[in-house]
Amino acid sequence: MNAKQKKECHTIIHTASVAAGGVGAGLAQIPGSDNAVITPIQLTMTISLGRVFGKSLSEASAKAALASVAAATVGRTASQVLVGWIPGIGNAINATTAAGITEAMGWLLAKEFDEGLL
Repeated sequence: MNAKQKKECHTIIHTASVAAGGVGAGLAQIPGSDNAVITPIQLTMTISLGRVFGKSLSEASAKAALASVAAATVGRTASQVLVGWIPGIGNAINATTAAGITEAMGWLLAKEFDEGLL
């Protein structure tokens, strides 16, 4: 990954992570409700990352790529069920978890695109 690609990935991933964190914070008291909003954010991130590496992904291809790195969402779901319903604390934890997982998934996808695995 060259410097230009890394900078573009940084912008795409951090933008998606901030958006996912905002959604996670706002919808913390309704378990599972944030998935309907966070998933499209992550799909857009995946398609955008693909473009950085010269790949044109359909929504179906982006979903498959995202699914390949989505095992981490189990942790987010578990934390949301355990503490997401607690006002304040749940919002902070859900925001941090949603942003952190989106960030990790983004960099893993960028690495896989760079290495030609996707």
